Amino acid sequence: MSITVEEKTRVIKEFATKEGDTGSPEVQVAILTSRITTLTEHFKTHKKDNHGRRGLLKMVALRRKLLDYLKGKDESRYQDLIKRLGIRR
Repeated sequence: MSITVEEKTRVIKEFATKEGDTGSPEVQVAILTSRITTLTEHFKTHKKDNHGRRGLLKMVALRRKLLDYLKGKDESRYQDLIKRLGIRR
């Protein structure tokens, strides 16, 4: 259900704002989006996995908070990120 190390490394490299950046909001949101996508696929076959669904909802809420923080800090970075990730907002 979780993403692979290679996938996580690729996402970090793609969304990092500078070398060695793993904690910026952009990277955190990108990793969460990848995990959310993976879990969404999981729920298409495992419809009754309610414990996993709770985790998914927590991830979505955390991503929302991070996006709200980024929007308040820098609107252009926020717009760029949701465009790159294909998140509807």
